[in-house]
This record gives sequence, C-alpha cells and structure tokens, in this order.
Amino acid sequence: MNRALRVLVVDDEELARVRIKGLLAEIPDVECVGEAENGIEAVEKARALAPDVMLLDIQMPGKNGFEVLEALDRPPLVIFATAYDEYAIKAFEVNSLDYLQKPIARDRLREAIERARRVLSSDTEIRAEIERLAALVRSRGAGRLPAQKGRRIVLLDLADIVWFEADDELVHAHTRDAKCLVNATMGELEKRLDPSVFFRVHRSTIVNLKRVVEIVPWFGGKYKVVVDDAAQSELVLSRARVKALRALLPW
Repeated sequence: MNRALRVLVVDDEELARVRIKGLLAEIPDVECVGEAENGIEAVEKARALAPDVMLLDIQMPGKNGFEVLEALDRPPLVIFATAYDEYAIKAFEVNSLDYLQKPIARDRLREAIERARRVLSSDTEIRAEIERLAALVRSRGAGRLPAQKGRRIVLLDLADIVWFEADDELVHAHTRDAKCLVNATMGELEKRLDPSVFFRVHRSTIVNLKRVVEIVPWFGGKYKVVVDDAAQSELVLSRARVKALRALLPW
C-alpha cells in the first residue's frame, strides 16, 4: 500500500497508550488516527475512523477486546496487546493478526505492523484476512468462551462448562472442577449460547443440559437439577421453567 498505515490504539491505561503511540511514531508511514480508553469507545472510534489496524487491549472496562470485535460488522486487522503470560497468549493465537505481550517491545511492534502492511498491500489478502477474523470471532462465540481464572484469561470449551451462576453482578462459569469469572451478563449468555444445550433453570442459573444427571422433585412444585461437576451440584429449577425444560428433557 502507498499511503500511511492508519492505526487505532485501544488501551485502558494512559501510559500504555502513550508508549504505543511513541513506538508507532518511530515506524515510517504509520499514522495513529485515534485512541480509545475502553471497549465501548473503541467500537465507536473503529466505526467512525475506519482504521486499517487496531492495536487492541484484551481486558478493559465496558467491553473486552473480543466483545469489541463482536460488535463490529467488518473489524479492521487486529493486533492484540496483553499483559498476560505466554500460555494465555498462545490460547488466543488463532484470533488475530498478531499478539504483543506488554511491555511491548519495539522490534515486535514493528514486526506486527509490517505483517499488517503486507496483508493490506493486496486487496484479495485483506478481504480474506478480515473475513477470517470475523469468522473466527463468530466461531469463538459458538464454541469457546473467554473467562478469567485467577490472573489468567483462558478459553473454555462450551462442552466443558457444566453451569453458569450469577452472584450479584458477577457471573461465573463452572467446569467439572473449576470456577471462572465470565465478562457477560446472564441475558447476554442466553443470546450467545445454543438454547437446545444451555437452559436457564433459574434467573441466576444456566445449565448445560448435556451435563444434567438427575432431576429431583423439591417443594412448592419446584425441582432440583443435579449436574456432573465434582460437587454434584444441586441447582434449583424454578416452577416457571419446569414446563419448558420438560419440552427439552421429557420426564
């Protein structure tokens, strides 16, 4: 491409944005067209500025980096920047043009920018790359879910999630032997997940029907759903949801 590469910098830390912009200024034919300090602003700026490349943090207020991509119909090329370790970086490796670990090294940033420039030099390549990214974001939503486990971000296979639990404003995904924080509301999860597999048994609980091992009568027309996590958790099935569950799992 003959014109300058247009880059949008997205990070919730001001010092990180200042450093990235300084490093970008050292690379010839690169223009920083804007910056955003949270996920919601990132979506707005990406739509308004139409950058070639977005340098995107993962953990941010409002929307995380993956939710930013999901909100964009045609996302730009994306270079993720993350403070998480090599294990987390490799877990996300298929979802972007490149990954940079903070603090970002000058040579790695230049390498990622040059890779973006090569892709953008061909109309065919850029269309293919953008469609690949969009498809991977959609498939991530269908097959895996980002979650926080301690100080790490992990990708959970939906098949491994036994149930979701809402506790005040926090939502956790329970696997057989772990509990991970999910950056989504129960309503958002209902829209994202396959309703034939994940069923909301209670306002605070969504269950993977493939992991249900028993349905136990309780009081007041209610039931408890027993799942196959390590604790054999008994989850309340509200009376209002009994009929709908019976349509999926007749008993």
